[in-house]
Amino acid sequence: MTTSPRPRSSRLRDRSSAVSGLIVLVAMSAVMWLSELVDRVAGGSLDGYGIRPRDADGLGGIAAAPFLHGGWDHLIGNTVPFLVLGAVIALGGALRVLGVTLIVAVVGGLGTWLIAPENTIHIGASGIVFGYAAYLVARGLFTRALWQIGLGLIVLAVWGTTLLQGIVPEDGISWQGHLFGAVGGVVAARTIHRRRDAKPRPAGDPLAGQLARP
Repeated sequence: MTTSPRPRSSRLRDRSSAVSGLIVLVAMSAVMWLSELVDRVAGGSLDGYGIRPRDADGLGGIAAAPFLHGGWDHLIGNTVPFLVLGAVIALGGALRVLGVTLIVAVVGGLGTWLIAPENTIHIGASGIVFGYAAYLVARGLFTRALWQIGLGLIVLAVWGTTLLQGIVPEDGISWQGHLFGAVGGVVAARTIHRRRDAKPRPAGDPLAGQLARP
């Protein structure tokens, strides 16, 4: 059996989409590094704009927190997995990586704001990293695509222990951000890749009107 190659225009669109996604990812990473540079010059004053649980003024930290870090080591430790995991998502295009990031940031940020201890400030992109990992693991469960299921298993094999350790309560670590970031990743996978089990069928089809079951 032979198959026809994909049209060149389709391949070019896919390549252009992947490039745009990677550009968005690198741009977000650049904002993190620029923010940390400004923060060092400002004596760490930007860190106060992170998530402050159950403080109405701290809600703005949901948007700011992923771009703020407590030093260069913290930033470097988050940048590497952010770029690695994010690049896999970004291959699906700019809208894909932006959509996943937005859902993870909102779910993770709100969860942290609701349950983390008062009088604490939560910063860092680790919640986004946990969300990216959880998204890549959960995506295959909704799409049923074998290569995505396999990719999810690879993510589990490489980062599974880190993911589990990251949600264990520990002083000085925003395990709440990790936990709800991962929840946000699952929500993103469900939202973006939910299956359409019921497909319209042409009139006269004996299966018309029946629902396909998983």
